[in-house]
Amino acid sequence: MTISERIDTFLSADAFAVVGASTKQEKYGNKVLRCYQQNQHTVVPVNPTEKEIEGLACAASVSDLPDHVSSISIITPPQVTEKVVEQAISRGIRNVWMQPGAESVQAVTACKEAGINIIADGSCALVVMGYHEH
Repeated sequence: MTISERIDTFLSADAFAVVGASTKQEKYGNKVLRCYQQNQHTVVPVNPTEKEIEGLACAASVSDLPDHVSSISIITPPQVTEKVVEQAISRGIRNVWMQPGAESVQAVTACKEAGINIIADGSCALVVMGYHEH
């Protein structure tokens, strides 16, 4: 598949999660979450220490996500991304988008070996989905 086809497949999911979601609006983990909201997508923030972000109940980890979530955006340091991908594989997540800076060779390889649709080429969800500040 081309990168464009991989992105279309990712965005065709019924529900999404943002791993590394943040309560701080200047952080990318918050901007990506709000971007899904701006595009009327069902989205679940994933953050181990917060209960709610942008009015949405948080999941503590990928393992705690509702069953209908099949695409996840990852905005975490590469070492954390590797752990997130392990959880995503065991959870049956089908689509993973590593935001620029979250990529790790090990995590990308693990996704490919598990047959996951992976976006980790520097494409940014904020650009693709047309994010805008309020």
